[in-house]
Amino acid sequence: MKTIGLIGGMSWESTTLYYQLINREVALRLGGLSSARLNLVSLDFQDIAQRQRAGDWAGMSAILRQAARRLQDTGAQCLLIGTNTMHKLAPEVQADVNVPLIHIVDVTADAILAQGLDTVGLTGTRFTMEEAFYVDRLRERGIRCVLPDEAQRTEIHRIIFEELCQGEVSESSRAWLSGCITDLKSRGAQGVVLGCTELPLIVGPQDSCLPTFDTTALHAMAAVDFALAV
Repeated sequence: MKTIGLIGGMSWESTTLYYQLINREVALRLGGLSSARLNLVSLDFQDIAQRQRAGDWAGMSAILRQAARRLQDTGAQCLLIGTNTMHKLAPEVQADVNVPLIHIVDVTADAILAQGLDTVGLTGTRFTMEEAFYVDRLRERGIRCVLPDEAQRTEIHRIIFEELCQGEVSESSRAWLSGCITDLKSRGAQGVVLGCTELPLIVGPQDSCLPTFDTTALHAMAAVDFALAV
């Protein structure tokens, strides 16, 4: 079994999901008391969130690259950045290490195409929805994104940072997100990308009129595939 390196803590709520998903899948596939060989560097999300608001992407790049080198130096054979937003910096992180970085957008695109879809709604933080790095990478795979409108983007971002990242799951927010997905469907979306690793805490298939693409689970399963590949 290969060793997975996870840059987590963004937020720790979703990092917990990664740890559970990866270990449960390893146990399922290998049986008995099997668990993953996993090295974790958990960052202080308060620092990261402040830098995001300030637009300090250079500072965040330095933090992520240092974390990646630390994981590589302690034996990680692949890397995960446990957040969609910070994949804006994935090319810089990959360039600084010699082990493969499993890109969350790539594994999500694989899942979308496997279902024969070419148009998806994209939900996530403002950074993920509004900056080019996510939409462009999906477009390169032939997938078009339908984005929530301005007011919807504001509310999704608020739910993520003020509720989910702080461990709060609100039924009213769940219902609101379900309505947002219905709106995306009316605008041509064939599925919806839960493009924030906290969103699966509140939105599941039962809450959506569209097929959901849980980026946290897809990313975690890709890491297990890598770790157990012969």
